[in-house]
Amino acid sequence: MATGNTAEDAHLLATKWYSAGKLAELAKTRGLIYKKGKFSAIEEQQLHTAVENYRIAKQLNEDQLNETIFPKDEKSKDNAFWSEITAAIPQRPIISVYHHVRRTYHPFKQQGKWSTEEDDKLREAVANMGQQWEKISLIVGRRASDCRDRYRNHVVGRETRVVGPWTVEEEQQLQRIVENMTINRGGTLDDEVFWSTVAREMGGRRNRQQCRNKWTDVLSKQVKSNGQNPRWSNQDAYILVHKLDSLRVRDDSEVDWKTLADKDWNLWSPHILQRRWQTMKKSVKGYEEMTHQEIMEILKAKKTNFDPNPTTGIRKKKSKVKSSETIEG
Repeated sequence: MATGNTAEDAHLLATKWYSAGKLAELAKTRGLIYKKGKFSAIEEQQLHTAVENYRIAKQLNEDQLNETIFPKDEKSKDNAFWSEITAAIPQRPIISVYHHVRRTYHPFKQQGKWSTEEDDKLREAVANMGQQWEKISLIVGRRASDCRDRYRNHVVGRETRVVGPWTVEEEQQLQRIVENMTINRGGTLDDEVFWSTVAREMGGRRNRQQCRNKWTDVLSKQVKSNGQNPRWSNQDAYILVHKLDSLRVRDDSEVDWKTLADKDWNLWSPHILQRRWQTMKKSVKGYEEMTHQEIMEILKAKKTNFDPNPTTGIRKKKSKVKSSETIEG
């Protein structure tokens, strides 16, 4: 894991409400190290402990704690509270902790499947208010982030959206769009793209989630393999186990799966790598009672031998994915 922040950097992360852009700038200009992405199980416990310690120290009841986490307005925000609990989570920016804690403690959390009535209410709220998700949250009775994701992934474009298997033509169109946004602009197929834009260029027939999943989990590895359909090999398992071991994390929830690929080993999406790890982990008898490091030691011993050629297990079947030249021709 990355280390190296000074005490000044730690203070900055716990007190300055910097945007994602500003944090990225500081990472480049002064070498600031900070964490992004999903909070690990250990971080979740650290946060819970920090919030509870604050509540006890200030002698707050549950209602008062909720008022601290969800103030009436910006002027009522308790910066000291947010700085104190952020300081308990190394390398997490205060803005990240703020949003995570508000999601975790939100009264609308875990409400289950959306109803047709809620979707209609959400659609009407967006039509009247635009994408002001915090305000829409109060109208719909769901968390702001849930409203946003529901609208983007399920409500908008529902009338034209297609479900079920993708056609060859759809796959070819998706490949062209992604290549235009990456390779044709001097990048690589692994560059991040705006999936909302991709979905729009697909004519709204597939939503952003469908496009992202289809590309990262299926098409990307086929395109990189010249239209073949690579299979997960013993060497892939060996590489994954040893890459994870080199991270020296305390728990697999601390892994940033997007960082594991390199220029020589990049067929598998972060989602597939995580899924493959879970499969290997669960193959260890009694894994539920083991630490992450104990599981790693067993898997390293099991994965000492591997195929001489990485990811050469190609299914002998005709691929639906063609090269760009063939598609354009």
